[in-house]
Amino acid sequence: MPDEGAESMSAIEERAAVQPQREGPAELLAAQRRSFIADGPPDIALRRNRIDRLLAMVLDNSEDFVAATAADYGSRSRSAAFFAEILGMLSVIEHTRAHVPQWMRATKLMRVARFAGLRAEVVPSPLGVIGVIGPWNFPIQLTVLPAAAAFAAGNRVMIKMSEVTPRTAELMAASAPKYFDPTELQVVTGGPDVAAEFAGLPFDHLFFTGSPSIGALVARAASDNLVPVTLELGGKNPVVVAPGADIERAASRIAQARMVNGGQVCVCPDYVFVPDAEVDRFVAVARKTLTNLFPTILGNPDYCSSVNQANFDRVVGLIADARAHGARIDSVVPAGEILPDPGSRKIAPTIVRDVDDRMKIASEEVFGPVLAVRGYSRLTEAIEHINANPSPLVAYWFGPDDADFRHFVGHTRSGGVARNDFAAHMIPSEAPFGGVGRSGTGAYHGKAGFDAFSHYRTVVGTDLPFSVTGQAARPFSAAMRVSADLSLRRARSRTAARLKKFR
Repeated sequence: MPDEGAESMSAIEERAAVQPQREGPAELLAAQRRSFIADGPPDIALRRNRIDRLLAMVLDNSEDFVAATAADYGSRSRSAAFFAEILGMLSVIEHTRAHVPQWMRATKLMRVARFAGLRAEVVPSPLGVIGVIGPWNFPIQLTVLPAAAAFAAGNRVMIKMSEVTPRTAELMAASAPKYFDPTELQVVTGGPDVAAEFAGLPFDHLFFTGSPSIGALVARAASDNLVPVTLELGGKNPVVVAPGADIERAASRIAQARMVNGGQVCVCPDYVFVPDAEVDRFVAVARKTLTNLFPTILGNPDYCSSVNQANFDRVVGLIADARAHGARIDSVVPAGEILPDPGSRKIAPTIVRDVDDRMKIASEEVFGPVLAVRGYSRLTEAIEHINANPSPLVAYWFGPDDADFRHFVGHTRSGGVARNDFAAHMIPSEAPFGGVGRSGTGAYHGKAGFDAFSHYRTVVGTDLPFSVTGQAARPFSAAMRVSADLSLRRARSRTAARLKKFR
């Protein structure tokens, strides 16, 4: 674990200073594509070497990276960031690296026909140059993970770092040339104008992590060049506390989960359904948990700030709007402190009750230390509410794996489902991670990441003494017409029999 008393940010920023980029993103892309075409698909050894260099870039500079993110936020637990940004991605990358040889293998088709001279296979081929647009909440992990998957699939990578975390962006841009040739990996920095230009480039695939609203703009820009996109977005992640669940355990875990990175995580629980009879006890336990976690906030370096003034103002505004429309607001403020505090951009953990559809907090993703609590009398109420809103990135369930849970899984739609723990669906390194509907398109982690950045190319060759497909050309003989009629009748009969059996 890095020393909490690491060197000053001025020293880090001095080393991270980036020379002005002489070429724009379009020229950088063109150079990478030329190199990709000239070199051809990389072998296993080079793919793994690129992954290893990517890891080394982060691990060799891990203390600097974590310090940079802490400075970008203003207040962010360096210990928590070390685990979330660095250690949290290692198992997924190691799994990817280990399975590159297996995933690269061609799939043989029609094996029996090979003896007659017909050979068919499906070959996973690199797409070319992958664009990655990173977010500000985990600017290291959420750029490095897709880059590792792209390298595993044999591609070149260009990363656009978020301008909201400029120190981290500059450090990444300064570090990359020490480990990579620019035709392998490029890190681009700059503001919204650069991001807009980047999203409109003719990449072979574009990967974006961020909000649904910006994701829609990225997809629109990519569509001009018919660039396929993977969108890792967010949404209002629901939690259902099941009838008969352990309320104390559920309330404690949900309260802690809401506070990860100050609530600025795409998989944080956003609102929770609790059986009507248990709402008061749930809130009391959640409040006690938050009080014990944060006896101080203003002077606590482990309490995460809002990343910038805009996000601070937005979250404070959501709370104020809910209060103005009659919600009960319970802010867990330590004695002697006044929160929210604009100077530190810190907002106290806040529990909101009596939420209704007039309130912005009912529909807008909070992305802050605020948890809405709703009561329910029947499980169908919670399920109907979830289904009436855009599909979330993850749906949470606290309770046993019973018939109710399986009904919940089968009758809701979400990117993933986690039971009894925060982000449990992300524990398996081989499991795909992604959203559905408004929470995202496509997935990565494990083989899903390799597949996202590969084209599965069918390769078929024949050494037969006759043409298999030549019969589709004129002239059509009488025998061919009879054969076609027989095939059609057999297909109709077979389909009708299956439909009759189904009835």
